[in-house]
Amino acid sequence: MSFPFYIARRYTMTLSKSTAVNIISVIAAAGIVISATALFVILSVFSGLKNFSLSFTNATDPDLKITTEIGKSFTVSPEQEEKIKGIKGIANYSHVVEERVLFYFDQKEHVAYLKGTDSIFTQVNPMEKQLLAGYWLTPQTSQCVVGMGTVDKLSIGLSDFGHRLEVYVPTTGKGPIDNPEKAFNKSALVPVAIYSINDDVDSKYVYCDLGLAQELLQYKPNQISALEIKLAPGAQEETVKQELLTLFNNKVVIKNRAQLNDSLYRMLNTENLVTYLICSLVVVLTLFCLAGALIMLILDKRENIKTLFCLGVDVKGLRKIFLYQGIFITALGTFTGLILGTIIIVLQQQFQLITITPTLPFPVEYNITNIVVVLLTLFTLGILASRIAARRVNSKLLENS
Repeated sequence: MSFPFYIARRYTMTLSKSTAVNIISVIAAAGIVISATALFVILSVFSGLKNFSLSFTNATDPDLKITTEIGKSFTVSPEQEEKIKGIKGIANYSHVVEERVLFYFDQKEHVAYLKGTDSIFTQVNPMEKQLLAGYWLTPQTSQCVVGMGTVDKLSIGLSDFGHRLEVYVPTTGKGPIDNPEKAFNKSALVPVAIYSINDDVDSKYVYCDLGLAQELLQYKPNQISALEIKLAPGAQEETVKQELLTLFNNKVVIKNRAQLNDSLYRMLNTENLVTYLICSLVVVLTLFCLAGALIMLILDKRENIKTLFCLGVDVKGLRKIFLYQGIFITALGTFTGLILGTIIIVLQQQFQLITITPTLPFPVEYNITNIVVVLLTLFTLGILASRIAARRVNSKLLENS
């Protein structure tokens, strides 16, 4: 153990003769505890809010989605199908057709996306877990699954065979339309289930059978809008993407879940960064108290500093004493704050002390990343403040003591 380290430990564990110095030291330590607790709790809350927001995209977006680079649709040959099945890392994949269309029900209209899905769609996207009522549609039927937003706008009932949900899709072709009745492909759907995820998604999609959607859009049997892929556990995403790009001759666009929701991810990351910077500013202000306490302690210990200097401790060694003491106070406050923050987070997770609604607890997440961020922030700023305060030990101080 070095001499400055030993003296710093003694100074930290013993009270000063000056009551004012003791009070200032306690205030500085308490400020660090509160700052560490607040920073950790706020970061945990935003981590919880981020995961809560992203949980909605996990319900509707696949691990990977393949779309065409040009146009709205592309074809998948039988040879490509076989090669896709042989790619290591793909657990399952589903064919999807989607297009923005007009829905009409009981003299009410609503524009949304018609999404045609095949028989294994729910093995790629667990939409069945999001159903509030009914059951997932049966393949090769006119059944459909609608969102709660669509239900509210059109006043739809389940399995209402007296009032069908009509869908209108503009026909393809060129030139003027002579017969208005031929301007749209039309079909009647039977809602058999209602899903609920969030307000945006609930009004965005109506799910139906893949073959029905292809027929309405005048697509060929192997013509689709997208391939949605579920990756196997431990799969290398970039490796799978490269193999798929090679398979489709780089004429497709492949996006993961984050890229499909890049604006949402950017917004959440920006909010986290801004919140962290604001909290760090509060930590900086708190650590001014630490610098002040160390300076007061230096002035209080001038006689001891002079004695140590006469015994052969140089100015650099004397400065290390108060640098180490600042680090001790920072460490004590930071670890105490993390313990208190952990208790608060665990209590919220277990007993749901704070709720957004009567049935929805405020989301929080306990993770190692937040702990590392708090430690790095407090120790970096604490060491900087301690170093600044320790520079008060200089030749001028020794001459005047």
